[in-house]
Amino acid sequence: MQKVLIVTYYWPPSGGSGVQRWLKFIKYLRKFGIEPVVYTPKNPDISLFDTSLHKDIPDNLTVLQRRIFEPYALFRLFARRKTNFGVGFTSIEGHTPNRFTRLSIWIRGNCFIPDPRVLWIKPSIRFLKKYICKNGIEAIVTTGPPHSMHLIGMALKKKLNIAWVADFRDPWTNIDFIDNLKLNSRSLAKHLHLEKQVVESADCVVVVSPQMKKDFEGYNPKQVEVITNGFDADDFPKNVQKRDEQFTITHVGTIPPNRNCPVLWNVLSEMAKADEEFSAKLSIQLVGNVDSSVINSIESEGLINHCKFLGYVTHEEGIRLMQRSQVLLLLVNNSPNASGILTGKVFEYLAAKRPILAIAPSGGDLDNLLTATGSGMVASFANSKAIKDSVQLLWYQYKLSLTDQTTGNIDEYSRENLTKRLAQLISNLTKHSEGQG
Repeated sequence: MQKVLIVTYYWPPSGGSGVQRWLKFIKYLRKFGIEPVVYTPKNPDISLFDTSLHKDIPDNLTVLQRRIFEPYALFRLFARRKTNFGVGFTSIEGHTPNRFTRLSIWIRGNCFIPDPRVLWIKPSIRFLKKYICKNGIEAIVTTGPPHSMHLIGMALKKKLNIAWVADFRDPWTNIDFIDNLKLNSRSLAKHLHLEKQVVESADCVVVVSPQMKKDFEGYNPKQVEVITNGFDADDFPKNVQKRDEQFTITHVGTIPPNRNCPVLWNVLSEMAKADEEFSAKLSIQLVGNVDSSVINSIESEGLINHCKFLGYVTHEEGIRLMQRSQVLLLLVNNSPNASGILTGKVFEYLAAKRPILAIAPSGGDLDNLLTATGSGMVASFANSKAIKDSVQLLWYQYKLSLTDQTTGNIDEYSRENLTKRLAQLISNLTKHSEGQG
């Protein structure tokens, strides 16, 4: 088997979306002739834990862990609050940032480039250079964010001329919160320079959506490949969960301020006022962290009694809730790059085989996916008529017991099939490297 080193910040028991993609790739890589070796921090600053994910870690997997220093404790001291400064921390839920918080955000954006994990780069390079040479590693993969992981890969590529894949789960300088980091012109230029260096230096850049591919192709890299996120069939029970009796609309995942859709809450409120049966049956489940601004919008529309705020749940429980729901709601970021957002959650929505209502741009990557798979409908944030038409159609289908629908062919989005593509890509790169050597 080919040995491949995977550099990732997120690894179980870390929970949330950041860990899923590479945990699932690693689960299946051996099936396609690749022996993964994981390199990850021993003491990461994480706020979400999910021990149920340990079941996906292959037996006897080599996991290399080294301590990391992150300045988040200092940032929290500046902010004078118990705050989660995750990727792109830019606000504190329900609070106007005080001057200490604003200062900590400025320091994060301008003094720690590309991110506060930058202090892990040099010790990681020293350690991994020796490990790679001694243990027959044939290729490395780095996955970001945090994009410091890519700087580790770039340095190892230069020192060892080893095949390197840079995997982008999210954009870098095109991320929607980049302006909130308060970068000065010098810092922004450094981010752009580092991004360009990484994309041009990697033997292959892997991205999660077609729009991201277009964005990175502007740097003229050797190769940009789209390997989307997906679903793991093993996570979905063969015996379908009993559906909720209520008209349950469920959103699984974080809802920050830029995913709030006041028009949707207004539509649901007006429909509840006009139709007693709809009001009696409507149940809105929000699974994950919900910003206080979103709760305020819901409350202002008189929907608070229709809502269940379930907070963070394990991955297993999230899937159970999806399968029981009548409708799955997907809110993407209301931002300039929204047409290129293809969340990891949508693929699990597909596998749950429930109707999907997505609030997202028409004609974007998400719209194209739902159309191709016949699995849902898209309405833009401000399009009240389209949102209302969609909800009414779903409501009528529910009353006629027609919501137990299946999607089109989604096999290409299974984690196993996606891993097969990834393994072939890595194999081709290592053969090319051997040919050059």
